Amino acid sequence: MSDFGIDLATLGGWLPLVFAMVMALSMLAYVILDGYDLGVGSLLESADSVEQKDMMIASIGPFWDANETWLVLGVGVLLVAFPMAHGVILGALYLPVAFMLVALSLRGVAFDFRVKAKAHHRPLWDKVFYIGSSLASLSQGFMLGQLIIGFKQDIAGLFFSALIGFCLLFAYRLLGAGWLIMKSEGALQLKAVRWAQNSLWLTGAGVLAISIATPWVSQRIFDKWFSFPNLLMLLPIPAVTVVLFFVIHRSLMRLPSRFAQGNQYGAAVPFSSTVGIFLLSFYGLAYSLFPWLVIDRINIWQAASAPEALLVIFYGVVVVFPVIIGYTVFAYRVFWGKSTLLNY
Repeated sequence: MSDFGIDLATLGGWLPLVFAMVMALSMLAYVILDGYDLGVGSLLESADSVEQKDMMIASIGPFWDANETWLVLGVGVLLVAFPMAHGVILGALYLPVAFMLVALSLRGVAFDFRVKAKAHHRPLWDKVFYIGSSLASLSQGFMLGQLIIGFKQDIAGLFFSALIGFCLLFAYRLLGAGWLIMKSEGALQLKAVRWAQNSLWLTGAGVLAISIATPWVSQRIFDKWFSFPNLLMLLPIPAVTVVLFFVIHRSLMRLPSRFAQGNQYGAAVPFSSTVGIFLLSFYGLAYSLFPWLVIDRINIWQAASAPEALLVIFYGVVVVFPVIIGYTVFAYRVFWGKSTLLNY
């Protein structure tokens, strides 16, 4: 018992679960929200004109920096609530984390400089924004691959992580293209449909690779998925995921003719269905990994800070978490609808 009459043993049981959930939700929000603007950035060099590039930047302008708040929150919770795991994970991922931070810095600099630079300098900053977006996406995918295989640094592990990095880049491009389909009109909207078509099946390849690899890295994970009755209860996750891929494919085939007639019906289907795929994939991965932060090595209770420290941090999260959710919802509510060019 603490001086305040609180049972520390009970706190040590449920507070790590709370912080694991906060961290997981933060990372999920980051992957979806910053994922689409990283995707837009990685598509920037494929645009046909300066006007299209300006419209692409305008579509993410009010949101991109706020989206990164979720990454800061997720990593911050990992640091303060699970310091043991933070040391192991960040130590194993030192280089890809460094590349990601450099890439995100390049994005921030390029975003502000491109709108104020002279016309002959703007292509340089467009390229920097593209490079930063692509490098950040590849780095995050590599880190995801390493997390899944327990940070193995052999040739097979590095190859798998690089493959996931490549596939996550195209998953973000699919999200970004879906976002542009909703936010733009005319030639850019039709081009976004083609970008989404080109990204769809590589995204599927990444989901399939993770689905195959995750049960193989641990007998415990294999048993969670393929023992009865778990197999029957979990079957809807891959089944619905496959359905969503075909929904996106069917929608992308139909949208160009609708847009040519000025009909915007169904413009949100590719983006919302892609978000559904991300949600289902995240749920499946979380189910596989729980309660381990490092597979079969460190679980959330082993890695957790002292209950007294967690309680203090918990009070801060109770205040901060709703505020972040509130201003995120408010920003999207204010800037919803078709994008217009940003003027400075």
